[in-house]
Amino acid sequence: MKKLITTLTNIWKIEDLRGRIINTLLFLLIYRIGCHVVLPGVNPDALATGQKEGLLGLLDMFAGGSFSRSAIFALGVMPYISASIVVQLLGIAVPAFQKMQKEGESGRKKMNQITRYLTLGITIVQAVAYVKTQIEPGAKTIADPMFTILAAIVLTAGTLFVMWLGEKITDKGIGNGISLIIMAGIIAQLPGGAVAEWASRMSPSGGGIIPILVEAIALFFIVIFTILIVQGVRKIPVQYAKKIVGNKQVGGVRQYIPLKVNAAGVMPIIFAQAIMFLPMSLAQFFPSLQSDFLTSLTNFTSVAYNVTFAVLIIAFTFFYTAIMVNPQQMSEDMKKNGGFVPGIKPGYDTNLFIDNVISRITFPGAVFLAIIAIMPSLASAAGVNNQFAHFYGGTSLLILVGVVLDTLQQIESHLLMRHYDGLMKTGRVKGRSAVGVEGYDQSAI
Repeated sequence: MKKLITTLTNIWKIEDLRGRIINTLLFLLIYRIGCHVVLPGVNPDALATGQKEGLLGLLDMFAGGSFSRSAIFALGVMPYISASIVVQLLGIAVPAFQKMQKEGESGRKKMNQITRYLTLGITIVQAVAYVKTQIEPGAKTIADPMFTILAAIVLTAGTLFVMWLGEKITDKGIGNGISLIIMAGIIAQLPGGAVAEWASRMSPSGGGIIPILVEAIALFFIVIFTILIVQGVRKIPVQYAKKIVGNKQVGGVRQYIPLKVNAAGVMPIIFAQAIMFLPMSLAQFFPSLQSDFLTSLTNFTSVAYNVTFAVLIIAFTFFYTAIMVNPQQMSEDMKKNGGFVPGIKPGYDTNLFIDNVISRITFPGAVFLAIIAIMPSLASAAGVNNQFAHFYGGTSLLILVGVVLDTLQQIESHLLMRHYDGLMKTGRVKGRSAVGVEGYDQSAI
């Protein structure tokens, strides 16, 4: 406790860090207020109540519940994330985007501008679709088409404002703004889920306090397990040749390539959830195609759903890792900078060695990611309230763990830079991003 008080005191003493934390909290407060402002022309009392399921439930969680409230921030930052993923993939497949990536700061600015324009286009399409499909006709107090046009404009402006808030948090606050906004939306759902679980367990047939304690202990170990997956790396040593520059000798140092066990992050789960949403859509639009197997795929606690979901996650983990981590580029960058893996010839042999290491560590990472992803289903099958079961794994827990680690790492760097102790007695907090050898920045993944 004394260590904690001392650390908080040191954080408050640093004027720049104190200002950044206050700015971050104020920006997040503005976002949370906007999540409760209903769209103009919508009667909130006439909206359908109940928790969204499937992909819509994921969108509602990312948006902090504003998706189900028909708020001005209902689309949240998902259009921006979708645009960022598209631009990121274009940077791998399209030569023009690859050239921009190599142009340094000017290229990054161009890609950011393209991402913003693409976000605008995606938001307009999603806003119209949201108004047409998610708002009941009885909740509209303005007749169409005026309501659709007005609501689409407000939703688009709301998403662009949230994107601007995220950029301001990154510039003026602490941590990654977009990630913190998503985390704020997820955490906002936690009190309601905890209260619902408490009420369920305290009911006459709920089991009392013992199941709640068991659930709390299980959640603690799941979080520890998730941290291990997020933090796990396989370090490949890289030795640099000595050079004589002028009258000085440079190089001759050993660095490491930190290959992450889970290099794909949460993307495989998001892709797999989007695929698993298809059986539900087929069952709704084509009733004649319904079968026992198709019906089981719409129940997220069924064996068929979880096995299919886990297989998709493992497959997408290998696919996304292959796209985002380029062993050939890494070996070429090392060769250009006079680096080599001890005992491995530069060039093709280094490329093959790194590729084999990635393949070996990706499989256990993919299996562990699949286990984390199906944990909410297992928790729900064990009797945990569905609203609270989402925090036992899946995308929400991975995002929470990753964002908290990144933010703590930035706070610790401010403390260490001013010669204060870090946040921990031993060791240092590590975020998701890590810079490896020269020319290879793993923060991109």
